[in-house]
Amino acid sequence: MDLLYGAYGRASDDDEEEPKRQKLARSSSNANSPKPKPYPPPPSNHSLHLQTQPLLPYISKRQRALSGAAPSIPDPVPVCNAIHLMTLFLFLSLGSISDSDLPPSILSLMRNKGKGHRDLSLIPERLSVPLYGHTKAVNSIQWSPTYAHLLASAGMDHMVCVWNAWSRNQKKARVLSFHNAAVKDVKWSQLGHFLLSCGYDCTSRLVDVEKGFETQVFSEDQILGVLKFHPDNPNLFLSGGSKGHITLWDIRTGKAAHSFSRSLGPILDVEFTNNGKQFISSSDVSGSNVSENSIIVWDMSRQVPLSNQVYVEAYTCPCVRCHPFESTFVAQSNGNYIAMFSSTPPFRLNKYKRYESHGVSGFPIKCNFNLDGKRLASGSSDGCIYLFDYQSSKVIKKIKAYDQACIDVVFHPIIPNAIASCSWDGSISVFE
Repeated sequence: MDLLYGAYGRASDDDEEEPKRQKLARSSSNANSPKPKPYPPPPSNHSLHLQTQPLLPYISKRQRALSGAAPSIPDPVPVCNAIHLMTLFLFLSLGSISDSDLPPSILSLMRNKGKGHRDLSLIPERLSVPLYGHTKAVNSIQWSPTYAHLLASAGMDHMVCVWNAWSRNQKKARVLSFHNAAVKDVKWSQLGHFLLSCGYDCTSRLVDVEKGFETQVFSEDQILGVLKFHPDNPNLFLSGGSKGHITLWDIRTGKAAHSFSRSLGPILDVEFTNNGKQFISSSDVSGSNVSENSIIVWDMSRQVPLSNQVYVEAYTCPCVRCHPFESTFVAQSNGNYIAMFSSTPPFRLNKYKRYESHGVSGFPIKCNFNLDGKRLASGSSDGCIYLFDYQSSKVIKKIKAYDQACIDVVFHPIIPNAIASCSWDGSISVFE
């Protein structure tokens, strides 16, 4: 309990270790607006500063012939420097994460937070930006909440890509190849250019996208399929994996604060609710033929389930999403529909409303709400994007996006009529 209590402490709990001079300077300049403590700097062995070879004095051919001295051969470049050179070359050959080369219309929307263009009833209709770079299926995508022109994607090709989606030059801004197996999920931190990813190599990896540093690695004894940052404390995140374990990690210590487990099947998704005091987990319980326990609501402080009989139908749910304002959440069901539940006790299923017409067919199809919660978008096994009206649950738009399954669909955090989607064939698209 002491470890968990420490994990929920404010990000400034470690300030006692700072020198008094720095502490006084910070408090005097920013007394009324404390900022969260940034993630720790990367270890020295991940530095991109290259060690250059010492320059040799120039000796002419005549001088070498007269002296009879053999030309000295410099030592080979160390392997680590060669890797750094390759990484630096890759970064130089890709695009920029800056918003300096965005079209004026997009840049204006970004800087003005969408003011003047916040007609949330607008529906995406046409393909605006195709993004190609993954060679296998893309499992997850997410817009950056702080740098909204950047889109991250996680692929089965072991790569995490960062896209400067509307850039007029190179749209692929970063390729992060720190995982040595397929990557299942990727999430942006609220603390700037930090990106968290997890996958089949049983690790979650935190990367500074701007510098290309892998700052921390969180290892487990299970394949990891899902990540979720705490909504109020960016130093905490949940990870769920193939053995049914859910772990609460503290980035400040690099250690697990707590583990939530009921010996179920693989964790398919997790979602915070009630301001981070609770979270919802979805498990694959098809192997045990148990309909209950597929969706569980957990109490964070007491580390106990509040309910394990939320969804009693014999289907697994690859995705769970909370409504941004109302006390409800939805779950994508392998029964080819999206079910709705109350996110307050007794967490009941709404038997009179469901979102259907799309297909799941065993794919990890995801769904997401738009900015005001009036629209719900879902991928589909038929390669289409389905847009539903939240209140009526009717399909208001169907967009044919891919020949193979559309896996994930996410609304832009600022531009209301822009969505990004990804496919089982490795394609990523932005629709406006």
